[in-house]
Amino acid sequence: MAKNKVGLPPLDWLRVFEAAGRLGGFSAAAREFGLTQAAVSQRIGNLEAWLGRTLFVREARGVSLTVEGESYLPLVQDSLQALERNTEDLFGKSPRELRVAGLSSHIYALVIPRLPSFLELRPKVRVMTDTVARRSSLEEEKTWLQIRYGRGAWAGRGAVLIAPEVLTPMAANGVNWGAPLVEQRGERPGWRDWAKVSEMQELPQAHISFDSMGHAIAAARQGMGVVLGSVPLASGHLKSGQLRKLNMPELETRDGYWLTWPEDRARSKRQRSLIEDFLEVLRAPH
Repeated sequence: MAKNKVGLPPLDWLRVFEAAGRLGGFSAAAREFGLTQAAVSQRIGNLEAWLGRTLFVREARGVSLTVEGESYLPLVQDSLQALERNTEDLFGKSPRELRVAGLSSHIYALVIPRLPSFLELRPKVRVMTDTVARRSSLEEEKTWLQIRYGRGAWAGRGAVLIAPEVLTPMAANGVNWGAPLVEQRGERPGWRDWAKVSEMQELPQAHISFDSMGHAIAAARQGMGVVLGSVPLASGHLKSGQLRKLNMPELETRDGYWLTWPEDRARSKRQRSLIEDFLEVLRAPH
C-alpha cells in the first residue's frame, strides 16, 4: 500500500480507528459513533491509504489488528486522551455533578453522614447516588465512581481506602453477652472466626441469619441479639447510642471500604480535584 500523505491524519479517522481497535470490529465502532459499517470501513481505508500501511486484516468472520495496527493503537489512544484531558483543563467548566454508586448500606453509612461537609467544600455541586443490589452488580453499573468492599485490587480501577473493616460484638442497650447471636453470612469472617481469635470456647446460639450486614445490624438495633457488626457501617448507630460495643475483642480483617473509579475517567485536573475533595470528607473522622 503506497503512502499518499505525510503528517497528521484527520482526527475523525483516528477516532474511528481507535474505536474499532478497542472494540474489536467495525460494527461495534459503527454503533458507538452512530455510523454505518460501510462508513467506518471507508474511514479506516482512508487512514490506511494515508499511512501507507494495513491496520486491519479483513476476514469473513471479522477483522483483527495487524502487527502495525497493534503498535499504532496505544499511540493513538494516548494522544486522544491527552487531547481530551488538556482541552478539559483549559476550557472546561468545573464539574457540577458528583454521582456515586454503591450498596444501600454503604451509601447510608459512609456517604450520607459526610454530605454536609462535602457540600461545604463544593456548594455548587449536585450529589447523586445510585444503589445496587449486590456487589457483583457494580461491574455492570454505568455510574463509574463507586464505593466498593474488598481489598482494593480491581483491574483498571484506581482505589483509595475509606475505612478498614473491623468487626466487633455489638448490641442494643439492655442486650448483653449470652443473648442469641445475630448471624451474618457472606465473605466476611463470622462468629466462628471471631471465637478463634478471642479464644472463646462456646458461643450462644444464633436463631436468625442474614446475607446482609446492614440487615444484621438493623436486627441488633431492634434488640434481637448480639451482632458481630461492622464498625464503619454501624458508626452512626454507635454514635447515637442505638448500639453499643460490648467489652470484648475486636476482629480486624484484610478488607475495607474503598472509593474506586476507572483509571481513564479521572485524568483531568478538575475531575481529580473533585474526587480528592470527596475523599477528604469520606476519610475524615466521624
